[in-house]
Amino acid sequence: MMREPMMGDSMMGEETPTRADVAGPENPGAVVRRYIAAFNAGDADAVAALFTDKASVEDPIGSPAHVGREAIRHFYAAAIATGAQLELQGAIRVAGSHAAFPFVARLTVDGAPMELEVIDTMRFDEDGRIQEMRAYFDTVGVPDFLT
Repeated sequence: MMREPMMGDSMMGEETPTRADVAGPENPGAVVRRYIAAFNAGDADAVAALFTDKASVEDPIGSPAHVGREAIRHFYAAAIATGAQLELQGAIRVAGSHAAFPFVARLTVDGAPMELEVIDTMRFDEDGRIQEMRAYFDTVGVPDFLT
């Protein structure tokens, strides 16, 4: 996946990989890509498997957290059932054991298309599993079942 050029990139047409581009089980960027792919494939079990046993998901931020892998699996099964599809909208930013990434969630609500612009943040353990996920999006005009 190509990313936008950044200061310090080679000017000779070569792409400089970022930490988010390097594959590996401990790599947050690779985990984010697996997260989006599993969601879009409709696989709540695969999404939940990316989380630690005691992880938490706060989606949207400020809502009650879903704690533990089974609660997280249940949350994602319901989210996937909306028919939503996720698409990255920029670079995955990795700093230490944290990642942040912008994406759009596209779904249909009451027969009308809807797009939610979201920024998720994730904190990872030393094995590359997600310990915490928080979703930031404007909830004004969003149906209650999505908040």
